[in-house]
Amino acid sequence: MKIYVTHFLSACFLLLIGCSTSYDVDLLITNAEIYDGSGSPSYLGQVGVKDGKIVYVGIEKPMSAAKTVDAKRKILAPGFINMLSWGYETLLEDGRSLSDLKQGVTLEVFGEGTSPGPSGKKDSTNYQTFGQAMNKLEKNGISTNIASYLGATSVRIQTVGYENRPASEQELEEMKRIVIQSMEEGALGIGSSLIYAPADYAPTQELVTLCQAAAPLGGRYISHIRNEDQYLLESVNELLHIAKTAGVPAEIYHLKASRPGNFHKLDQVIAKVDSARAAGLKITADIYTYNASSTGLTGVVPTWVQEGGHEQWMNRMRDPVARKRLLVDLTAELAQQPAQDILMVGFKKDSMAQIYRGKTIAEAAMMRNQSAPETIIDLMLEDDSRIQCIYFSMSPENLRTKMQIPWVSFCSDAGTYSDWKDDFRTHPRAFGSFIRVLSEFTLKEQLISMASAIHRLTGLPATNLGLKDRGFIKEGYWADLVLFDPAELKDKATFDNPLQYAEGMDDVWVNGVQVLQSGTHTNQFPGVFVRGSGSKN
Repeated sequence: MKIYVTHFLSACFLLLIGCSTSYDVDLLITNAEIYDGSGSPSYLGQVGVKDGKIVYVGIEKPMSAAKTVDAKRKILAPGFINMLSWGYETLLEDGRSLSDLKQGVTLEVFGEGTSPGPSGKKDSTNYQTFGQAMNKLEKNGISTNIASYLGATSVRIQTVGYENRPASEQELEEMKRIVIQSMEEGALGIGSSLIYAPADYAPTQELVTLCQAAAPLGGRYISHIRNEDQYLLESVNELLHIAKTAGVPAEIYHLKASRPGNFHKLDQVIAKVDSARAAGLKITADIYTYNASSTGLTGVVPTWVQEGGHEQWMNRMRDPVARKRLLVDLTAELAQQPAQDILMVGFKKDSMAQIYRGKTIAEAAMMRNQSAPETIIDLMLEDDSRIQCIYFSMSPENLRTKMQIPWVSFCSDAGTYSDWKDDFRTHPRAFGSFIRVLSEFTLKEQLISMASAIHRLTGLPATNLGLKDRGFIKEGYWADLVLFDPAELKDKATFDNPLQYAEGMDDVWVNGVQVLQSGTHTNQFPGVFVRGSGSKN
């Protein structure tokens, strides 16, 4: 009997020892070529992670870990930051975020003009504040982190609606209240999109007022500026004025000089920003890595026709007098943006998509035996939508110039996709904008160094967003990490076949949890709502 008791006690002792094992770290990544996000040269070392945060980074030293990964001298970098994502709705449907994760993105930033909240009618059951909308997505389960600016358009819709007029004093006070509440709920600042209605109905001073309300809470300003072609320089001046007057850092969304007659203006824009930065203003920009943009036919349709919202817009195009005026405006627009360079990719009605998806406006006009301006109006009426298009409107040479600007970070300006219908089509930037920074412009064309590229994908945007514990591989920072062999990176998405995941981003961790392993999703959803510095949560 003593033998059995002894064996039983020994087993209990061993079980107790096993349960109380204490590791130095949860995750240890060894033998890694570490680029820490600062732009400094890489070094061979290891990174230890505990409770989701980096607790050690440096040369190899003995350390016990619940899990050890031998990086085999692959590059270990901070997770990439998407400065302009339209992923909110697609992430609600599928939180895996594969099109971005497979490029190394670990933080999606929303808020170009419109933000997830506030939305709905105030004092009704469908009303949702900024914070409620962001918390909803986090609770739904996401593999990437999320953050957002408060959309100036969203604020205007909540107060002024879709009318083309200045806000009243009472409406301005309500706008400021929304700004302060949203900043306290975690907004990063104010995001505008001034090329679209009703955003462009807002005068400059209204935007200054919103930014001044956000400034005491650490708010920033980011903008799709009012014009990117004929009035590009004036629009940059407006952004600089808002930043200086409100006392906030500011960023230009997807910096570009559109249409051939304006390509030369990019150098002047760069000079303006450099001068402002030298004078002490914190001005930056982001880009996607293609010479084609994507938006609705609103890219050539003037905003006067859109006043009052969608239904009034459609009715106005049916009115003979308004239609005649619109045809004149569209003719002028197409003189700068040729119809053969506008490719239609997104429709509301399947019947329209079957006929016109993948066709240019010029091709559709020939099919319909109409002029290009008439085709644009009638297609929008028939589809009852703005019709999503790709505009081949930028210079490849300008793109290479922008790739070398040290104050420029990167975005997709697209949704994030993990599944899609067979007839879906989009811009390849959704699947390739970030991987191209490395595969195309760093490794192939050698326009920038690997250290600079990674800094501008990570540390630079984190700093521009005012984040205190993201974007760098540093002790005390959250473990958003990517591991890859640069020789294996492939950008596969094309304009003809955009729905192709990037390859080569082997392993990705978000908040210390592995979400990609050998390129395969792990069915983990550790993403969180990353709040701005003014948050009270």
